[in-house]
Amino acid sequence: MSLSGNEAALASVSCLDDRVRGRLYAFVCGCPEPVGRDEAAAAAGIGRALAVYHLDKLVEAGLLTASYRRPPGRGGPGAGRPAKVYSRSDSEFTVTVPAREYELAAGLLVQAVAADPSGRTQAALRDAAWQLGANLGQWRRTDGAQGDALRLVMESTLSEHGFEPWHDERGTVRMRNCPFRRLAELRPEVVCTMNLALIQGLVAGLGTDSLNPVFDPKPEHCCVAIFAASP
Repeated sequence: MSLSGNEAALASVSCLDDRVRGRLYAFVCGCPEPVGRDEAAAAAGIGRALAVYHLDKLVEAGLLTASYRRPPGRGGPGAGRPAKVYSRSDSEFTVTVPAREYELAAGLLVQAVAADPSGRTQAALRDAAWQLGANLGQWRRTDGAQGDALRLVMESTLSEHGFEPWHDERGTVRMRNCPFRRLAELRPEVVCTMNLALIQGLVAGLGTDSLNPVFDPKPEHCCVAIFAASP
């Protein structure tokens, strides 16, 4: 008997109930590049053979994907076999009990916003997103905090809402995950603009002018980057 969508998602997500698999999954997801078996084993504090077993189980569950690559600088004859590496899967899993269709409703609302030729609905959405972000920032702001302290509060808030912020080599805050990915693929002109307004509101609510959220799309990342504002 085949599983329903909800049951299949539950079966996949339940793999993370195992502590070792949960640690391995969190480590792989937190790395900007695919992770090798030895690296994952060391991070989880377990032996290589056990890490391989659990990593492959996560692949079977659809939570990770596996590929092969040679270490940098090694190629051609005599370079040896490519090593197996792991990265987060593009699959998404949502479990609701009883079943709900929030994504369907969200998709309809996004389509309706995009269909308004006047642009007033989209403007209202941007305003609402900005205000929500500002409220979050004001709620999280600590009296006297400034500079790096405010940036840490911003990053913590973004993390709590699924953005997975990190710093590139220049210190720019980028985000590995877009919490609205499916909707952004459906109507990027609506959802990405909403997303930018949300993060701009968050920065404004924190009361800092040292951070500048802008559109700066990168493959497999959120469309917004947060640069240090120019003096």
